[in-house]
Amino acid sequence: MKSKIHEYPKKNIENMSKKIIVIIALAITIVSCNNNEKPAAAAKELKTAYVDTSVLMKEYTEANDIQEKYKAKADEKGRQLEAEINRFKQEASNFQSQAQANGQEWAQKKGAELQRREQQLAQAQQALAQQLQQEVGVEMDSLVTGVKKFIKDYGKEKGYTYIYGTGEPASILYAEEKLDITKEIVKLLNEKYKASATKEEAKK
Repeated sequence: MKSKIHEYPKKNIENMSKKIIVIIALAITIVSCNNNEKPAAAAKELKTAYVDTSVLMKEYTEANDIQEKYKAKADEKGRQLEAEINRFKQEASNFQSQAQANGQEWAQKKGAELQRREQQLAQAQQALAQQLQQEVGVEMDSLVTGVKKFIKDYGKEKGYTYIYGTGEPASILYAEEKLDITKEIVKLLNEKYKASATKEEAKK
């Protein structure tokens, strides 16, 4: 009896995180910061910069911590399921020889049982993947909202008219390197995240 169950995808959470990073990059592609200046003055004082969103998400500590958290969670929750799948595969591989020894009636009964278990394990795999995807999605949505607000506040404070997002999902094909503020944004975000984590530790 051949099993249709796939091995538990240990890299599932990594692939999911990569997709989410693309969504994040799209979400913060352009942050507009209006200075409420007169049109003529705004044209003279036009100040722009850009953030490489792909680099930002790779180097932002909080984003990396979320990904590591859910990779560990996927391994932990998947370990028990993987053991059950391995036991099932062992039984399924022994089914043919046992059927010959135990007869047709036993084979029909055992075959039906194995099919039910196969369906249950497949459903458990799907449910686990959906649960992890939903949980990581909630945290990443919150992270995106925080990053967008941070960049907007930064733009207002520094007097930028526009801060653009670049990276694979973005539509900006060229910009001067001197306008790249990615390192500054990553540095400030990481400092803010570290300070927040330190405060949380102090409360415990």
